[in-house]
Amino acid sequence: MAQPDRPWTAFYGPGVRTDIEAASYRNLPDLIRSVAETYGNAKAFTCCLPNGMNGTLTFAQVDEMSDALAVYLREVAGLQAGDRVAVQMPNCLSFPVAVFGILKAGCVLVNVNPLYTAEEMERQFTDAEPHALIIVDMFADKIPAATRGHPIPNVIVTRIAEFFPVMPRGIVGLVQKYWDQSVKPVEVAHLRLPDALDAGRSHIARDHVEVDAYHQPVTHDDIAVLQYTGGTTGVAKGAMLTHGNLILNMEQAMELLGGDLKKGEEVVLTALPLYHIFAFTVNLLAFYWLGGRNILIPNPRPLSNLKRAFENYKVTWMSGVNTLFNGLTNEIWFRDTPPRHLKFAGAGGMALQSSVAARWREITGTEVLQGYGLTETSPVLTFEPLGKAREGTIGIPVPSTEIACFDDNGKRLPIGETGEIGARGPQIMKGYWKKPDETEKVMAGDWFLTGDIGVIDEDGYVRIVDRKKDMVVVSGFNVYPNEIEDVLAGHPAVLEAAVIGVPDDAAGEAVKAFIVRADPGLDTDAVRAFCKEHLTAYKVPKLVEFRDELPKSNVGKILRKELRAEQMAQLAAE
Repeated sequence: MAQPDRPWTAFYGPGVRTDIEAASYRNLPDLIRSVAETYGNAKAFTCCLPNGMNGTLTFAQVDEMSDALAVYLREVAGLQAGDRVAVQMPNCLSFPVAVFGILKAGCVLVNVNPLYTAEEMERQFTDAEPHALIIVDMFADKIPAATRGHPIPNVIVTRIAEFFPVMPRGIVGLVQKYWDQSVKPVEVAHLRLPDALDAGRSHIARDHVEVDAYHQPVTHDDIAVLQYTGGTTGVAKGAMLTHGNLILNMEQAMELLGGDLKKGEEVVLTALPLYHIFAFTVNLLAFYWLGGRNILIPNPRPLSNLKRAFENYKVTWMSGVNTLFNGLTNEIWFRDTPPRHLKFAGAGGMALQSSVAARWREITGTEVLQGYGLTETSPVLTFEPLGKAREGTIGIPVPSTEIACFDDNGKRLPIGETGEIGARGPQIMKGYWKKPDETEKVMAGDWFLTGDIGVIDEDGYVRIVDRKKDMVVVSGFNVYPNEIEDVLAGHPAVLEAAVIGVPDDAAGEAVKAFIVRADPGLDTDAVRAFCKEHLTAYKVPKLVEFRDELPKSNVGKILRKELRAEQMAQLAAE
């Protein structure tokens, strides 16, 4: 029976708890250890390359390797509890080893986008002040520029095919070094990940180190991860996600899915990058907890990179964004041989288009369930219950979560009235790292204000109406206009610039820049080339429009909302 103040609980499946009173584990290392003991030699992670070459680690192997890394970090590198360790790599076997090792050491993980430019890395490193960096060799050439003024004392380098069998590992290494030349010499003092593990193992054998002692004092309230996000200003902020936040959010998401996922039986395809909070919590943590086999895709572009994974493994679940699902339904090979074992898929990061969901259902015979959340909420706040989805909504709140709408004065609005979406529950972050003023802006008591405008119907289903923030979402990735405008302002031929998001069939939204030129010779190609030097590819403006002037307020503030209104009016007239 539904609770009067939480009508959405009527749509929970049989046996689904409306509240999760206490987490199953005291901290994440306890979870990691317990799961490894349960599933032992079962396959935990498989990294699948586009040509089908692969490597696999069992639960027991990941547990042993992460123990060795934890000991290396504490006994050899000299890190202390609470020290930050940055991880910068695509989906590969080294990722869970690094993450679990950092957490077992009692340290704090800092997830870093592997595609970041050196400038973007430097900004995040300056704020997080990591004591160690674990990075894939393909991107290690950026380290010198990224650590100017803020050196990182311990650098560990890994490879995309780390822990593969000898022959495929060697072939991949030769191709990267000599054929596509994607790996360059590492110009800083560093240690290879296998050597760090061997050093940790030596300490365990010689000194009888008890790894569990490192995280014995760690509680629900201790920070596990600094997960960086932007905000309306585009200033990087590290959301402090605690062990309790992540464990409980993992349980909340899995609880709502009920008995549709079986422990020890699932095979999850992970094409979304694990550094992204959705894949981190749901794909990495939750499916590890379930004892599932995780098929890791280092790079899902082009989409043909996924073909061998679908062919070779009995995928039962996958996550993605609208762009991924849309792209797959337009691939001939996927339409001809859709995955036969798939139960359903989960979508997040951006709105799932109804036409895409319909095509997916027609091709695979399964549903794409949409979820909603933010970095600051670990991330899941709502999810569509299986068999009870409603078109145009983002589902209902997960257990132990309340959702409400607020007016501009912070007053809670009645059901059916549009306002800013607020949420409260055990998954809400501890705050922003070293930024109490920024934390205060988004918290109203124990309510986190999302910055999204929405409405809740009488059954508790939530619908997003608009975005209060100026954030642009490109293929599920957040892009912040101020960051791009700052880069554009550094071009000598740019007088003024404004950036907005515009609808885009492929990516959901595209970045569009409006520029007033200081030099009439400036053209679109020059603007994009300049941005590519300073920004990750998905942040580079896809569209550029030159104008004589930009709309401004009485105090001289550029009015992005007027530019957006113009664009929408133009689209409506077409």
